[in-house]
Amino acid sequence: MPRRKKTQPIGKRLLKLRREKKLTLKHLGNETGLSTKYISQVEKGEVTPPVSVLLQLSRALEIDSSILLREERKQAKKKKSDDYQKRTEMYTYETLTPEARHKHLKAFKIFIDPTSEHKGVSYQHLGEEFQYVIKGKIEVMVGENRNVLGPGDALHFNSSISHKLRNISTEKAELLVVLYTP
Repeated sequence: MPRRKKTQPIGKRLLKLRREKKLTLKHLGNETGLSTKYISQVEKGEVTPPVSVLLQLSRALEIDSSILLREERKQAKKKKSDDYQKRTEMYTYETLTPEARHKHLKAFKIFIDPTSEHKGVSYQHLGEEFQYVIKGKIEVMVGENRNVLGPGDALHFNSSISHKLRNISTEKAELLVVLYTP
């Protein structure tokens, strides 16, 4: 029986890529705006970064984002709709554009557990972001600006401004998120 090739966790892949490119944590931090402590935690597998952070890291490493997203995409295809790869403690996603390897536009279906907030860093990445709420009620902080969105509501903003999502409803929130990164 042939052995299945085990996919490396994101943190180990990130560490390997950073070392191959002879980059320090400080350099990667300066290229992404992320703290060296946070990047180190990702590399050690202590935290699981959200999609936006993986896109920032991919850009800084000058690699296609699919290299870091590869494992999650394969797993998401194999699993049932309610069992996606976890991104953070309260946040899951499904890649809707796996074929967009060398494109600037990427789409995701995001799920946030009831009355929960993303833990870890706020999100900030070059480009633009479009969010459309399918289910639930969410709060989106863009800088100091508070936006409350329900089903059918949308928000389009400059994603280089620090932003954070929070589900303020008692049901699992479901969003369509489209990211444009130059």
